[in-house]
Amino acid sequence: MALRTLDDFNLKDKNVLIRVDMNVPIHNGQVTDSTRLSRAVPTILEVLEKGGKPILLSHFGRPTRGFDLTMSTQQAATALSNKLKKRVHFASSCIGETAQSAVKTLPVGDVLLLENTRFHQGEKKNDPEFASELAKLGDIFVSDTFSTAHRAHASVEAIAHIMPSCAGRLMEEEISKLENALSTPEKPVMAIVGGAKVSSKLLLLENLIGPMDKIVIGGGMANTFLAAKGYNIGQSLCEHDMQDTARSILDNATKMDCEIILPIDIVVAKEFTANTNFEILPSNSCPNDSIILDAGPETVKLIKKHLNNSKTIIWNGPLGAFEVPPFNKATDEAAKYVAELTQLGKILSVAGGGDTVSALNGSSSADKFTYISTAGGAFLEWLEGKTLPGVSVLIS
Repeated sequence: MALRTLDDFNLKDKNVLIRVDMNVPIHNGQVTDSTRLSRAVPTILEVLEKGGKPILLSHFGRPTRGFDLTMSTQQAATALSNKLKKRVHFASSCIGETAQSAVKTLPVGDVLLLENTRFHQGEKKNDPEFASELAKLGDIFVSDTFSTAHRAHASVEAIAHIMPSCAGRLMEEEISKLENALSTPEKPVMAIVGGAKVSSKLLLLENLIGPMDKIVIGGGMANTFLAAKGYNIGQSLCEHDMQDTARSILDNATKMDCEIILPIDIVVAKEFTANTNFEILPSNSCPNDSIILDAGPETVKLIKKHLNNSKTIIWNGPLGAFEVPPFNKATDEAAKYVAELTQLGKILSVAGGGDTVSALNGSSSADKFTYISTAGGAFLEWLEGKTLPGVSVLIS
């Protein structure tokens, strides 16, 4: 995919509007996870190095009634300043005289952060008039937020039609890594797909059957597949109305020569609480009064065997109820093994999605993967084969 990039523009003495993702977790006024801020740093610093003035646009949370102090982007300004080692000024609006004045008085070498774009209804409506107001603040627009690229919002999509625009370094890297993993992967290629419901991953599974050689299905959604095969799943989470769909996926996978890997043993308990008593049983032997909460050790061994014969791994979703120990064990062990193979240069590993990132961070494996996407919905929609409005508008 040929994107316009920073290399295509002269940034010297230009006001550069950069759409970043500052939607970070805040607790007691402190940023508790600065991953997204760190990912924004390279593009901002490059704009500064090339003589441009970085003016940052971002959403924060999901405000519904205009201004809300608890959703002000100002809360992340200090943490961003510490990451950049540059002074970050703040404007209490992203449009109008307040924003325009802040841009005019921004000292060379400093950064300006604008207030939450979602405080204005025009943002989520992808309103061209609102986008035009934003465009008045800059000479060039740089989109560096793949995590919001699935949203046709004014500061993501409409603005790129109004002014010269390109992808930032994070956007560029994200798309490159995903293309390498999905569009032009080194084979054999394997996907690990987990999560609670088949219905939420249906398009993903249907789209992956073609390019994947193998797909591991885990988490609560695996229960639906086990039930579709006639296995008793006791009191486990299951979408019984999706069993026909699960059987159809299994049939299509066989036709497409894609191997579906389901749990061969399961971890079950009578209740879903931390450190409760549990049993490890064959996957067709769940008692009527029990809940399947994780894949068992034999399943993990099977996954490792398939990993050894793969060159590319795409991971979206945990293998079990990883938030509650000991039901994080299968996810942790598989993640650590993927990390080990990645570090040895034996596989390319790409992972993304909110629960996925949390699970991999919990296993202390995330930083050893080839690439971890900070995007949630955008990562999933990309894997589903959808066209992302915030990406298509940047194609040369």
